[in-house]
Amino acid sequence: MNAQTWAGRLPVVKSKADLVYDSLRAAIASGELRPGERINMEELGRTFGVSKIPVREAVKRLESENLLTSRVHTGMTVTEVDPDEIRGVYLARQAIEGLVARLAAEGGDALLVDDLTTAHEAMLRAMEEDDEQALSRLNTEFHRRIAAASGYRVLADVTEQLLLTIQRYRLIIPRRDADWRSVLAEHEAVIEALRTGGPDAVADAARTHTTSQARREAEARR
Repeated sequence: MNAQTWAGRLPVVKSKADLVYDSLRAAIASGELRPGERINMEELGRTFGVSKIPVREAVKRLESENLLTSRVHTGMTVTEVDPDEIRGVYLARQAIEGLVARLAAEGGDALLVDDLTTAHEAMLRAMEEDDEQALSRLNTEFHRRIAAASGYRVLADVTEQLLLTIQRYRLIIPRRDADWRSVLAEHEAVIEALRTGGPDAVADAARTHTTSQARREAEARR
C-alpha cells in the first residue's frame, strides 16, 4: 500500500483550532458576527472551552484571509466590507465562472444536476418566504457545488473566497426581489444547459449569469 492510499483511509480529525476557525468563519459568513464587531479573545476561549492557543491560531488564519482585522486601539474586529471592492469581485467571477462550469460539465458528475436542482427549488421556497439569509446561503451552495465539480481544488478555493465576499457584502446591501428573480432564472438556465447541452452551452450560461449580475450590481450603485 502506498502512502497516498494509506493516508486516504485515515479519519479526518479536526484540531481545536480548526473547530474554532470553522465556527468563527461560519458566524462571519452568516452575519452573526457583523462587520466592525469586536472580537474578545478571552471570551472566545471560554465560549469554546479551549485555551488561548487554539483561539490565537484560528484568529490568525481568519486575519490572513482578511476576515478579521487587528487595530491598535480597537483590538481584533470583523473586517469591514468595502463596497468599492465588489466590482473587482465580480470581475474575478466573470473571469473564472465559465471555466469552472465548463470543467464541471466535462467531469460528468452524475449527481450535479440533482444537487443543483435541489438547491434551486430550495431557493424558490426561500424567495416565497422572503428569507434573504436562506437565499444568500443557498446561492453560495449552488455555486460552491459547481466549483467542487470542476475537479480542481484551487478553483474551488478561489470561488469560495469570492462567494464569501459577496455573501458578506449582502449583509450591508441586500439584493432586491427583482435581482433574486433574475438570479433564479439564470440558475435555471445553467441547470438546463447541464441537462441538455454540452460544455460550451454550460460555460455560456454561467458567463451570462455572472455578467448579468455584474451589470445589475453596477446599475444599483449608480
